[in-house]
Amino acid sequence: MKLGAQISYYKAWRGRKHAHTLIRGSPEQSFYILPSYFHMLVKLNPGTVTHIEVDGENRFKYLFLVFGVVIRGFRYMRKVVGIEDTFLKGQYQGVLLVSTAQDGNGQCYPLAWGIVDSENEDAWTWFLTQLKEVIGDTDELVLISDRAPSIKKAISTVFEKAHHGACAWHVAQNIRNNFKCADIMGSYWSAVNTYRCEDFAEYMTKISHRYSRVAEYLENEVGFEKWSQCHYPGLRYNITTTNMVESLNSMLVNARDFPYVALLNVIQEKMSKWWNDRRIVFRPRFAQSNSRHTSQLNPVTYHVKGAHHAQVSIYSLVSPYYTKEYCVLAYGETIYLVGSQSQWDVPNKVAARVVLPREVKDKKRGRPKTSRFPLVGEFRKRKNRCGKYGAYGHYKKKCNSQTGSTEGNPPTDVPV
Repeated sequence: MKLGAQISYYKAWRGRKHAHTLIRGSPEQSFYILPSYFHMLVKLNPGTVTHIEVDGENRFKYLFLVFGVVIRGFRYMRKVVGIEDTFLKGQYQGVLLVSTAQDGNGQCYPLAWGIVDSENEDAWTWFLTQLKEVIGDTDELVLISDRAPSIKKAISTVFEKAHHGACAWHVAQNIRNNFKCADIMGSYWSAVNTYRCEDFAEYMTKISHRYSRVAEYLENEVGFEKWSQCHYPGLRYNITTTNMVESLNSMLVNARDFPYVALLNVIQEKMSKWWNDRRIVFRPRFAQSNSRHTSQLNPVTYHVKGAHHAQVSIYSLVSPYYTKEYCVLAYGETIYLVGSQSQWDVPNKVAARVVLPREVKDKKRGRPKTSRFPLVGEFRKRKNRCGKYGAYGHYKKKCNSQTGSTEGNPPTDVPV
């Protein structure tokens, strides 16, 4: 309208869609070039593991991706892996499965990525089977997730030695929603984070005295060993939630409606930048600093006093995962970008592999939803809107406007 052109909403929408197709490719083309794309990833990044699963009609079902650089760097990470999913918003929808670790400096270390048809036990079992082939199955390994039944069953099926922990934040939201007892959340989080069983018992007593049903829920339905540090059979370090995975999902919030290959390109570019930036940061620090440890090292006072009394260096008591050597080695290699499709060198056998778009259910009429349903116990603030004039910030009963002003309304000249 600013240029004096009068077009319909539908024509504007088609023009926008065509522009996106020119930039990112079409959703259908994304399936056709997926084998070639994965071939180039493996060629440019040795050791990269990719899998594409199709059904009997060669229609796409699942995919799995983990970079070789990440596999080799994972040995220098704490063996605590968060797993989570987030829905995709494109034409063929689907669910993005994510697994990530955390380096000694508290930064996300993305491991494996997967795209599946939906969040169900079969999809999680397939994804975790591929992940197990990459990171192994040991007593040291800890997997943290929400308490979705499909994830719990898949983990128990695939991993025999690894420990499974519940995300303490999701447990807290269930407590808020089911028992309406926000006043005990301070005691709950203290019970989550304490390493002393005596202190844990004290916090649980406080919870039990006020809300006995909450204490029973935490002990019998969830299990102390799933969410508390002092009762957990494995070593979770200070990682009690899946926040590290949620941050990755937030990073991709604008890319979740992209075709699959375009989405994977965004992931690849972001990870490549992170690896380069962190390598630049850690190497000079390691070369110039006399300290061998990262900024996450924050020893407790009584540990320091005990070490000094015993004439023991506090740094000898610190896990090697917190040393700068490990951080330098974890980010020591580069993730190389695939580049333009015109520059790919793909064998005919790979290019000839057929991967067809998967079938999707008939969509409902109207604009599709692009925001997820809130999790259990998750609350979102809503802006009040006047029913008289449509202005935001107050209700109709509290409207003092006599002129019908729409002050506070969202702008109407934003292009669709």
